Amino acid sequence: MTELADFGAEMARIANEMRKESDDAEAALRSMTKFAVDAVPGAEYATVTMVTDGAIETPVMVGHLGGEADRLQRELGEGPCLRAAIGVHTVCIDDMTVETRWPAFAAAAAELGIRSMACFYLYIDGDDSAALNLHSTRSHAFTPDALQVGELFAAHAATTFGAVQEKQQLRAALGTRDIIGQAKGMIMERYRLDADEAFALLARLSQDTNTKLVDVAVQIVEAGPEGD
Repeated sequence: MTELADFGAEMARIANEMRKESDDAEAALRSMTKFAVDAVPGAEYATVTMVTDGAIETPVMVGHLGGEADRLQRELGEGPCLRAAIGVHTVCIDDMTVETRWPAFAAAAAELGIRSMACFYLYIDGDDSAALNLHSTRSHAFTPDALQVGELFAAHAATTFGAVQEKQQLRAALGTRDIIGQAKGMIMERYRLDADEAFALLARLSQDTNTKLVDVAVQIVEAGPEGD
């Protein structure tokens, strides 16, 4: 396991690996969970809990038990992952068999064989929130040093994930601009309009049909030069 003194250098290496392997946000999350199990002492399984517009999901997981723990929390509406995702702090359960904060979840998780958990808040830009969750079949698996490592890991991982999101959003924006440009060019040629007039027509179609501008552009491009 990585010693605390060397953890900064190790995280720089892991962050670089995540960037190299991850061209999209979901791939970044997969890398994050995989590296977390290796980096944080005591961790056997890992998941990421995301809360988007009030909807709770587990987009990635390492190990079946971790996924089952997240499923239980979604069904019961309680648990440490949900608390960490919206509470901006670390939540630890040392012994699931005596946990009293989330009794229904703790009892069900203990039946699965999960004995301890550590959940770390992940900063996600905007209104979305998330938590990195680590699980163990041993009670008291996460020592104070392990929790410190987990918090450092979560902070670095969130920064890397944010960079991947920005890159993905930029690619999407460039793709949107390209498709709108294609549609505008086709309108200019078909109806003998200048650039401003073609864009105004696109905007009017979007407004009149209550359709996103990019979706209108896609329909025009897919219809082709001879489309109506």
